[in-house]
Amino acid sequence: MTRTVEVIAWLVALAWWSRVLPAILYIPRLPDLLRAPKDLHSDASITVVVPARNEAAAIGQTLCSLAAQDHAALHVVAINDRSIDATGSIMDQVAAEHPSRITVLHLANLPPNWTGKVHAMALAARQVTTDWLLFTDGDVKFAPSTIRLSLAAAERERADHFVLLPTMEVHSVGEGILLGFFHIISIWAVRLWKVADVHAKRDVLGVGAFNLIRREAYEKIGGFDAMPMEILEDISLAQKVKRAGLRSQIAFGRDLISIHWAEGLRGIVGVLTKNMFAGALFRVELVLAICLWITLFCVLPVFGLLSHTTRLPAALVLLAMSATYAVYAKRSGISAWYVLTTPFAAAVMIYAVLRSTYVALRQRGVTWRGTFYPLSELRKRKRSGM
Repeated sequence: MTRTVEVIAWLVALAWWSRVLPAILYIPRLPDLLRAPKDLHSDASITVVVPARNEAAAIGQTLCSLAAQDHAALHVVAINDRSIDATGSIMDQVAAEHPSRITVLHLANLPPNWTGKVHAMALAARQVTTDWLLFTDGDVKFAPSTIRLSLAAAERERADHFVLLPTMEVHSVGEGILLGFFHIISIWAVRLWKVADVHAKRDVLGVGAFNLIRREAYEKIGGFDAMPMEILEDISLAQKVKRAGLRSQIAFGRDLISIHWAEGLRGIVGVLTKNMFAGALFRVELVLAICLWITLFCVLPVFGLLSHTTRLPAALVLLAMSATYAVYAKRSGISAWYVLTTPFAAAVMIYAVLRSTYVALRQRGVTWRGTFYPLSELRKRKRSGM
């Protein structure tokens, strides 16, 4: 038994370093827009699509930051998706201040067999004739040069789909603990250095805060009309791009776009309640596999330090974790010292995954942006690829 545990410990350590070493070598080579020349520009036209439901606290700042962009050929379509707060009136107010840049659509109803956000984006995209489309959220802040630099970088990289990684604002230690742990999750979920490889079909990345896509590419994959009941629409868009043989690229750009995801540790867990079971394709067996992986790779190595037979591989795992945090820290702004909280963060993540699953199974569906979607319908759409 002792020998088996030791072998497993070494396999975990080897697996960690097989993932961390390429990250150390290749992640620094990914495009960094902060290092781009200040005069970098593009002549392409772009429409920014901003769906929002009950985002009164942030939507004004988001739209004002988009209106202040230094890219000339830019228009913003803001969609008030059935909000019951002041979101719509704030949109109208900002649009009145920038009539040449911002158009507002007010939606009062949601058609059957659509998720609200996807329906709003699909509706706006049908009216677009610009070279590029940018799908973003109603709580994102943009630096003035963000659109210009991103368009120029996307064209330079010959990308059909371009993702600018957002800077996550950390307002508390609890937020830092869990957002820092996303470094660990991301390095295993997708090899960032392989996103641009059209043959690496599993390495896809979409971010709701910044999904930039050529209009021709969007139309080729069927756009959001081809995924009407999708919950994780940003990832699904990226997957369709890869499957179509089109080219994706990601870039860093600290503070070019920033977002405060949720208030405190409890707030982030609340957001994950909606996302995690969907990320596991609504399959309980995948949920259990995720929880087992987090336990084996992120929790047990700490206890491995207590035994002389597993101390060395456990130490190597902890060193790999530290290297992962260090690779991302300069780009994310989240301190690498949060690596010390990894076991606690892993336990919270397991709780969030199980909570997401339990809530969805108990309710037999998912509530998102004020609308309930039956689990049977979501699963059917996943199986059919819609």
